Amino acid sequence: MRVLLAVFACGLRRYSTYRVATLSSIVVNGVFGAVNAMVLLAVFDARPRINGYTAEDAVTQVFLAQSLIGITAIFGPPLDLGGRIRDGQVAMDLLRPVGFVRWWLAQDLGRAAFALLSRTAPTFAVGLALFDLALPADPLRWAALAAAVALAVLVGFGLRYLYALAGFWLMDTRGVNAVAWLAGPFCSGMVLPLVLFPDPVAAVLRTLPWAALVQVPAEILLGRTVLPGGAAGGLAYQAVWAALLLALGAALTARATRRVVVQGG
Repeated sequence: MRVLLAVFACGLRRYSTYRVATLSSIVVNGVFGAVNAMVLLAVFDARPRINGYTAEDAVTQVFLAQSLIGITAIFGPPLDLGGRIRDGQVAMDLLRPVGFVRWWLAQDLGRAAFALLSRTAPTFAVGLALFDLALPADPLRWAALAAAVALAVLVGFGLRYLYALAGFWLMDTRGVNAVAWLAGPFCSGMVLPLVLFPDPVAAVLRTLPWAALVQVPAEILLGRTVLPGGAAGGLAYQAVWAALLLALGAALTARATRRVVVQGG
């Protein structure tokens, strides 16, 4: 445990060095959030309620989504694991006396912890300053949101870990990451709330793990969870996907490390 805490601290310290990049990310998230919010306000001006969502609900989801970009890393950065597989340094990683998945998870949680403090809170504050957001008065809903955000981080890590593991077979994961960074925002409710999609499309997107990154936390915040069981059902959905992705990552790691190939050797 002490080793994992040290890895967590290293991950936090590493990303805290990029202060200018962090500041620029807040500006970009705030600007794109404002643009997206104004587009949705125009849509809801023509139709005040869509599948139970109001304009205020949609704008709130926009800024929650922008706030979650940093901690879920839905647009990246990819795990360094992909590059280490490509250049052969993964062979040294496998010698560490710590579980492979746990090592990378601890490092990524350090990154997410820094992003929570440096990007998530300031970006959401921008939304509060510019728009009227639908914020709950019930502290239990805020507690449920905190749990949903934590599970979203685990799901985000599980997905990115699988993208990186593809390097054991493909040798280069840049193509996988490029496709994932296109599909993830679309399928998660980050670009548009899933309630704005046609019902058959939204139903399919809700079965995919990306919905656990944005749509489910947003619905928990808004008190509009469509899954059975309300907020508890949403959290259970996230927990199941997190467990499945981590279990799949562990199983593929066990298989992949039996066939480590160092490029050029």
